[in-house]
Parts: sequence; C-alpha cells; structure tokens
Amino acid sequence: MNQLNVELTRFRVKVGKSKQVDEWMAFLNKHMDDVLVTLEGEKMYIESILREKVDGHEYLYWYSIQGEGGIEVEESNHYIDKKHLEYWEECIDEEYKPVDLTTEVVMIPNRIQQQMN
Repeated sequence: MNQLNVELTRFRVKVGKSKQVDEWMAFLNKHMDDVLVTLEGEKMYIESILREKVDGHEYLYWYSIQGEGGIEVEESNHYIDKKHLEYWEECIDEEYKPVDLTTEVVMIPNRIQQQMN
C-alpha cells in the first residue's frame, strides 16, 4: 500500500467574498464529472470542501486523502483547475495563515485501501 496523506486544513475567506464562494462551490458541483477527472492526475482519492462561519469570519476546510506522486493543482492545464485557482485567488485570505489540523487516527477498511493503489 502506498503512503496516504490525510489532511484537514482551514482557510479564511476574504471579507465580502461569500457570494463568490457560493459561485465557486456551485461551479465545482456543476462540473463534477470534470472535477473527478482532475483528481486522477493528483492521485486524490477523496477531497471534500466544508464551510463554516464563526464570529463573523467565514472559513473553508479542505479534507483530503491523497496518494504519493500526484501532480499539484498548479501544474494542471485542465480548465477546471485553472478556474478553481482563479476562485482561490479571489476568495481565500492569504494574510490568514492556514491551519492544518493534526491527523491522529485514520480508519479506512482494508478493502477500500486496496482500491487506492
């Protein structure tokens, strides 16, 4: 079994960009077939985006399980990834240091792990 990288990271949304985040998430959902194609090259087995508002700030959380040796999204020429990065630059507050939560336990049944090769 290849090494799995399991991550959950919190990013803050720029003030006033909630509508653009709505558009971003709708874009990804609308083009899911193409999104899933891009995950193959990244060796991304699971990627989920979660959203939260706390004390007047909005956050997006990226949860992912990724194999080794995949390409970075920035290296992709696929239109989905280019649009995704445009939304990222417009919506994610680069002044806020992203928070990587610590992975303590990973529970994936063996039959599922065997499919992740």
